[in-house]
Amino acid sequence: MKNYPIILLSLLISTCYSYSQKIYSVQYENQANVKVFVVKYENQADLKVFKVQYENQAGDNDGKWFFVNYENQAQKKIFFVEYENQADLKVFFVEYQNQAGWRNKSKIHLLY
Repeated sequence: MKNYPIILLSLLISTCYSYSQKIYSVQYENQANVKVFVVKYENQADLKVFKVQYENQAGDNDGKWFFVNYENQAQKKIFFVEYENQADLKVFFVEYQNQAGWRNKSKIHLLY
């Protein structure tokens, strides 16, 4: 029981980090957790995404994505599809961090 607070703290920290949006773009559709289509206009998107520069800036399923270099570093693997009807999720890349976020919250489960 002496280590109970340490174990509890470790679980809480790992849970927080598991929801960070560290993304890896895979080469093949069957490797992906989520198929993504990039729309031309913000109002067509389910999620507005801002690409952050540093891993520690990645959000908690709020549209702030950090693209990792290796598949094993990612929480979610995505595949960019060619056509909108092939996608699980439609995204629009925004210029500013404060513009990021969900427009269609019914799709939020895709990135948990």
